[in-house]
Amino acid sequence: MFMKILDSKQIQQKINRIAIQILESNFAEKEIILAGINNNGMGFAKLLQKKLQSRSEIEITLCQIRLNPAKPIADEILLDMEEKQLNKKVIIIVDDVANTGRTIFYAFKPFLAILPKKVELAVLIDRKHKSFPVKPDYVGLALATTEKENIEVSIKPIKSAEVQLV
Repeated sequence: MFMKILDSKQIQQKINRIAIQILESNFAEKEIILAGINNNGMGFAKLLQKKLQSRSEIEITLCQIRLNPAKPIADEILLDMEEKQLNKKVIIIVDDVANTGRTIFYAFKPFLAILPKKVELAVLIDRKHKSFPVKPDYVGLALATTEKENIEVSIKPIKSAEVQLV
């Protein structure tokens, strides 16, 4: 059984609000790095980048974090930017859904080898099942669900997205 939680228009409203919050917290910055986790996190980061660029002159750079959520310590966690490009920068890790926090927790690992100016976390959906010390700074929607329920985020071409409870 599927239950639609957010449609494309509602997601755009959430992205707009998150963009405003990011700009309020980082108004004096010259550059912000949006580091999207895997495919959906990167898709969300691209939507966020587009909104941020339409509202500000701050340079918004995308970086992708690749990791295996099922085996986060078995495989290397990869960034598509060199670490020196991230040093002393504001980095916002971006993911579609924060569930237990495990994937996000391990996504921080590459940033431990550098000294960023600040690291924040933005998620479209924050679920209340944290097993790891992860608390998003920017949240589109917080949901209290059962652990057996799944959240499915579908980020289609850059203009469309939806969230369903599965």
